[in-house]
Amino acid sequence: MHALELKIPPAAVFLVCAAGMWLLARAFPAGDFDLRYAGFLAIAIAGPGLAVALAGIVEFRRLSTTVNPLQPGEASSIVTGSIYCYTRNPMYVGLACCVLAWGLYLRNFAALLCIVIFIVYMTQFQIKPEERALKEKFGDEYASYKSRVRRWL
Repeated sequence: MHALELKIPPAAVFLVCAAGMWLLARAFPAGDFDLRYAGFLAIAIAGPGLAVALAGIVEFRRLSTTVNPLQPGEASSIVTGSIYCYTRNPMYVGLACCVLAWGLYLRNFAALLCIVIFIVYMTQFQIKPEERALKEKFGDEYASYKSRVRRWL
């Protein structure tokens, strides 16, 4: 187990990433690119991303299981319906869409590269530890679900 696993709430990771992207865009203006209608494109990506994340939260609430990403072992059930038929991590997919949208809105290549950092960090320090906890708690039922549905998309 790594010291960063399940320690930083995903929303905080997103906020730090977004702030870092803004700083990178300011520090490396040579990375700026022209993108017509960047604001509209950002909304077109972030909006559905937020809808996917919200669908994930709603499904967790419907099944009365924990939404706390720092305590996956407290889950009372495996959520496999609704949006969870398409992705095991809709809330993180939604955040990733927002990171991508923010990078496009900033119109800077250095900032846009942060989507890779966000996905790698979330996979390594949030998703993989969650998967271990769920496998430990739910065994073959979770393993079967994991084999049918992709981690991201």
